[in-house]
Amino acid sequence: MISVLLVGKGNVATHLRNTFLSADNIVFTQINSRDLTNIPKADITIIAVTDDAIAEVSAKIKNPLIVHTSGACSINELKNTTKKGVFYMLQTFSLEKKVDFNEVPFCLEAENKKDEEQLVELANLIGKKIYTINSEQRKALHVAAVFVNNFTNYLYKIGNDICKEHQVPFDILLPLIKETASKIEVLSPEKSQTGPAIRNDKKTIKNHLDLLNKEQQKIYKMITKSIQNGN
Repeated sequence: MISVLLVGKGNVATHLRNTFLSADNIVFTQINSRDLTNIPKADITIIAVTDDAIAEVSAKIKNPLIVHTSGACSINELKNTTKKGVFYMLQTFSLEKKVDFNEVPFCLEAENKKDEEQLVELANLIGKKIYTINSEQRKALHVAAVFVNNFTNYLYKIGNDICKEHQVPFDILLPLIKETASKIEVLSPEKSQTGPAIRNDKKTIKNHLDLLNKEQQKIYKMITKSIQNGN
């Protein structure tokens, strides 16, 4: 049995709470990050708070192994005097959508092999995709995730705006979005690239630009140029 204390009440904490409660061999407790007066003891304490709060919250906890869940923060952001680690799940978490933790990559870091093995043991109780990733690698992964998730979602938003303006259903694009996402499971993103930019189809590019507003034109031109330059 592993005892786990979860500190936090946000999206990540909520999904972790739900999966910990349904898992075998985990003794689970949860507290709010603002309630750090009587802190329960636990083998592993997971701090699922905003990046800016990691240092302050961790400094108030004396449990033996304290980990944060941030992709952007180093292990050294933890200011506890006991052992430190990272329990980062590379996934987007929304309260409205259930997460299948068997499909979530767990990126783990610890100061020594014993603590790493304990984090791996915990991750294996709720998931299957386990990776040992150091702070520099995790930072790079987090930046890459912003491109493939946050920025891509913003491009979906632009596509939705264009559809609304011209009174066509955005749903028509969903099969294309799904095909593009699934294609990179068998082809590299470079080999999967299609469209007028890679073909240097100047007439189509001009027609597209004529349809867009100024902000959309800037984004379209920047991405088109980057694709054509092979960046």
